[in-house]
This record gives sequence, C-alpha cells and structure tokens, in this order.
Amino acid sequence: MKMLVTGATGKLGTKVVDTLLKTVPANQLAVSVRKPEKAEGLRVQGVDVRQGDFDRPETLDAAFKGIDRLLLISADGDNETRIRQHTNAVAAAERAGVKFIAYTSIVNAQESKNFLAPTHQATEEAILKTGISYSFLRNNWYLENEISSIQGVLAGAPWVTSAGNGKVGWALQQDYAEAAATVLSGNGHENTIYELSGKLLSQDELASALSSVLRKEVSVQLVDDATYADIMKGAGVPDFLIPMLVDIQKGIREGTLEIESNDFEKLLGRPATPINEGLTQIFKAIS
Repeated sequence: MKMLVTGATGKLGTKVVDTLLKTVPANQLAVSVRKPEKAEGLRVQGVDVRQGDFDRPETLDAAFKGIDRLLLISADGDNETRIRQHTNAVAAAERAGVKFIAYTSIVNAQESKNFLAPTHQATEEAILKTGISYSFLRNNWYLENEISSIQGVLAGAPWVTSAGNGKVGWALQQDYAEAAATVLSGNGHENTIYELSGKLLSQDELASALSSVLRKEVSVQLVDDATYADIMKGAGVPDFLIPMLVDIQKGIREGTLEIESNDFEKLLGRPATPINEGLTQIFKAIS
C-alpha cells in the first residue's frame, strides 16, 4: 500500500510525515511538493519525493501515479485560488485511481458561515462526486495561529481581540498531524467525518491560561473590528493581511469555530493536548 501526503514541506505536512515515519516504512510513503529540493531530507530517509504543483495538473498525474491513499492538505491562498487548486488535485487523484482521500477541512464545513468555509465546502463536494472513499478531517484552529499575539504579550502588549465571547477549539498542529496520520495509515476510516476540536475557550479564557503559563498578568483589550484593524496596522501587519485577520475575529465572534467534539479522543485515544501544556510548548519554542 502506497500513501502520499501533499504539501509535505509545510508546517502541518512536515509534522504529518514525521508522525507517519514512526510507524510506516519509508518505502510505503510518498510526498508531493512543489519544490522537491526542499524535501531532500525525506528523500535521504527513503521517502518517495515527487514534484506536484496544484496549478499544473499535468504534474499531479505523475505525482499521484500508483498511490492508494492520499492526504490532501488544504493549500494557502484566497478561496478562489484554493478551490481551483483543490479541484485540480481531486481530479488528478480520480484519474490516477487513488482509492482513498483524506482531506484537511474546517469544522462544520458544509453549514459554516466562516469566510474560509467556501473552499472546504467545494473541495468536500468535489471529493464526494468522484465516489472515492474519503475522510474529512474538519480541523478547528491551530494554537500556533496565536503566536504573534503571544509574542505581543511577551513584549508588553495586551491580548487584543474583536472576537467578543466567541469560543474556539484550539489545538496544537501536532494533534491535528497525529489525527491525519492515524486516518491515512489506519483502517476503518472510509467515508467518515471527524470534527477535530480542542476544549472550547473564549479569548478571555485563553488569555487566562496564558497568564498562568507566563506567570504574568495578561490583560484583554476587547475592541470593535475597525479598531482591531487599526491596531494591527499600527503593529506593522501588512495591509493585505488585515482584512483576513478581521474576518478571523468576526468568524470567532459569530461562533463559527464553536464546535464541540470528542473526535480527537476517537482517533488518538486521548483528548487534544491541554491548553496550558500547548501554550507552554509554544512559549518554549519562541523563547
């Protein structure tokens, strides 16, 4: 059985491949990357490194050839770009005769009003249309997404948010990576949906946990979207990123990530890493 991970040199992909290599022989594992030279470390370990570009479908035919099980990690970019790229990847998987596709989606994808959801709705639908067995890994939010805010707090800034009382199921990328590796390499995951969320917390609760980890008071500054945008601009965030950051806050405020689930436990045999432990890991990594 041959497995392939797309985006294998990205932050999540790297963790998935490292996790797989602990239990799967390297010769059963392939990766599809835009720049194979970035995956030289994997090639040395015996992983089959293939060149694949979601914007060049002809490269995907070769990348997916002979693959039984595929992990399609969602790409970066705006919704239109990602939908085009993911559609190309799904079509190539169908042409290649792939028998199973696991896809990293977003929580509550088909009903979600989150600004990121259209990409995932379209990709899930494209996979379903192929008739290929699937598993939708509906990820909540990476705790690592908060690194810049944590760094701000370390520099003396408050925890700034316009997300109000909205709750998020934060979890470490490593938890999501282990869940993806379990599904890709395991049995019994055909035609499944996993809503992968950590314990639901508000911004206040996250800041309180961070206070405990840092052993310093973390004050929370609740603002509206316009003020949040101004503060981000003042902090040096590039203009093109600010609308996305505001949309993230709005989505949280409107409850789009407030999805409770014990699916991590089903896949990993344990809940997501506790928030204090996750924050401690991140603090050590950035200190």
